[in-house]
Amino acid sequence: MTERMFDLPIEINQIKQLLPHRFPFLLVDRVTTYSLEPEKVLTAVKNVTINEPFFCGHFPQDPIMPGVLILEAMAQACGLLANVALATTQDGAALYYLVKIDKARFNRPVIPGDQLVMDVTQTRLMRGLGKYDCRATVNGERTASCEILCSEG
Repeated sequence: MTERMFDLPIEINQIKQLLPHRFPFLLVDRVTTYSLEPEKVLTAVKNVTINEPFFCGHFPQDPIMPGVLILEAMAQACGLLANVALATTQDGAALYYLVKIDKARFNRPVIPGDQLVMDVTQTRLMRGLGKYDCRATVNGERTASCEILCSEG
């Protein structure tokens, strides 16, 4: 069994050690669960507030979180999973680049006050490329889903 390297929840200061993103582009507030065996999975949370800079211009009369930012939040959750797994074998965080998004679907809008919960599962790792199944929900209702391919930089 793999030793757990991070206590849960993983809070913002540890997230900032694992991801290079910073305000306003850091889109993960907390990691609530992760497991590295039998499969690599992670659940992360983004608290969506009206203070987000994108709400000023993205339908300001009826603000919704842009779909591309929901995808970016899921990609950041994938990077967190990769770095949490990497921490069990080496020191320091690696940089991961988004390579491809497949099968992206949006099922409901994300609005201020929502808590976006992202579940990511690593389905494949080969030659520095990781493939992930991703799902985002609000109150247990599917918001978005996709497959993400990332490359270690």
